[in-house]
Amino acid sequence: MGLVLVLLLGGVAWAGGVALTGGVASGVPGCSPGCECDADSALCRTGGPAAPRPLPPRLAALSLIGWRVPVLSEGAFADTPDLQLLGGRGVSPLSPHCPPSLITGGRLGTIGDGAFAGLVLLEYLFLEDNDIGSIVPSALRGLRGLRHLSLANNRLETLPRGLFQGLETLTQLDLRGNPFVCDCRLRWLVTWLGGAAPPPSEAGRCRGPPQHQGTPLAQLQPRDFQCMASELRPFQSLPFSSLAAEPFGQGGQVGVALAQPFAGACALLEWDQLGGRFRAPTVVNGSSPVACHPLQLGGTFLLVVAQLAGGSSVWRRAGGPGSPFVLLQTLGTGRLRRPHAVASARLGGQWYLGVADSSKGGTSTVFRWGGRGFYPHQALRPWHRDTHLEFLELGGRPAMVVCSGGRRPLVYRWSGGSFAPHTDIPHVPDVYAAKHFRLRGHVFLCLTRFLGDAKVMRWEGSMFREVQQVPARGSMVFQPLTLANQRYVILGNDFAPTRLFRLGERGPLEAAQELLLPTPRAFVPVTVGHRHFLVAASFRGATQIYRHVTVDLGD
Repeated sequence: MGLVLVLLLGGVAWAGGVALTGGVASGVPGCSPGCECDADSALCRTGGPAAPRPLPPRLAALSLIGWRVPVLSEGAFADTPDLQLLGGRGVSPLSPHCPPSLITGGRLGTIGDGAFAGLVLLEYLFLEDNDIGSIVPSALRGLRGLRHLSLANNRLETLPRGLFQGLETLTQLDLRGNPFVCDCRLRWLVTWLGGAAPPPSEAGRCRGPPQHQGTPLAQLQPRDFQCMASELRPFQSLPFSSLAAEPFGQGGQVGVALAQPFAGACALLEWDQLGGRFRAPTVVNGSSPVACHPLQLGGTFLLVVAQLAGGSSVWRRAGGPGSPFVLLQTLGTGRLRRPHAVASARLGGQWYLGVADSSKGGTSTVFRWGGRGFYPHQALRPWHRDTHLEFLELGGRPAMVVCSGGRRPLVYRWSGGSFAPHTDIPHVPDVYAAKHFRLRGHVFLCLTRFLGDAKVMRWEGSMFREVQQVPARGSMVFQPLTLANQRYVILGNDFAPTRLFRLGERGPLEAAQELLLPTPRAFVPVTVGHRHFLVAASFRGATQIYRHVTVDLGD
């Protein structure tokens, strides 16, 4: 090949016994200052911020020592298309008499897109000890003859998927001395190494995470990575606001009842099989509904409509899905002045309905189903500022938590056919709402306060105790739910992104995702076949529907 041996001895390069001490070797034109050249090779010391120019156009080997290039970009070696060796250490594999070349002792920073474009003859590429921190996926494109690649002793924590695409001739790879984080981003590399023939013996080791620390990459398997993750993705936006949302099922169909106080209606959101979207074909008109509570009693489908004005009422569906509703009764005449929330429960074989009233003159009331309507059963302790109530079970007995403005939540327990005050929940005044969930045999409450941190409380046998708090100023909903057999808690906020937390089997809530959703008030999971959705009611924005999807972080 006509290459001349170049040795670095005492700062003087020797080419075939001829000393090269200046910028241009004797008889070799076009050698950049700071470089030592002969007809086939060049050695350049300490420069930047780009590859040296000019250089002899017929170079086959090039060494750069101490160069500082923040980004090695496309066309960096366009003037030397005949390069076969760029960098190297020791005797070159091109020939036992080729120069000991290297790109080393510098700072290359980032290897950019097409940094070696045009070097179709390049077979050996050595980028060692250069403090390289990142490489773009297309950095090596066009190197269709590359056989040996070394990225040893840099600061690479990962390599981008697709980096070796098109390098079918690559047989030797050296990745030693890099602080690789062996997570899902590197699963592709482990798969690639497993299919390489022969497998690289110097693929490097994992610096982290702890379970893989010190493990050679070549010994890992794709199954060693847990890369499946779930997230919510926007699916549909409905052109109306809603205050409350509750799920229902009838005749094998599932849906969501939405309270729309501005529109003066309760809309029943259902899945359209033909259109593959949600729509609201059924509407129950009212004046200012704040809660539309669906309830299936045997073969009777009821809708409790709690309103700020015009009186609350109970409606009955005349037939199956899609049939109209007819008025069944007026609810709580004289008792309910400003209803705020509605909940129901089956206690002792009977159905009960609880309505929280937030007016100064009204009283929160528990109603009992009498066969033809709901009738007053018990007036709760008067406070006149109740905002929410939640039925649950504590210690095997029915119970109820009532939230109120200006005082701590009150826990009632079922006794002798009615609810008796049992205890309050300390240190959390002005709780707007309480939602419960069960985990490992324990009962937990999610408490939200508009002017304070949200709380997760656990029942300890006689009272609730705090186990976690979440910054939540501006929040009015802190709701546990299950989507695709995965458990979450979602925190809606009026002034910040809504936050989705993953509820694991052990430990505190773990942040999973943020959603840009204005003034959220309620969230309802809906399953349609094998698809899972989350309906999000927004008080001052469009009602949003998200689809729950599982993604592979290793792709």
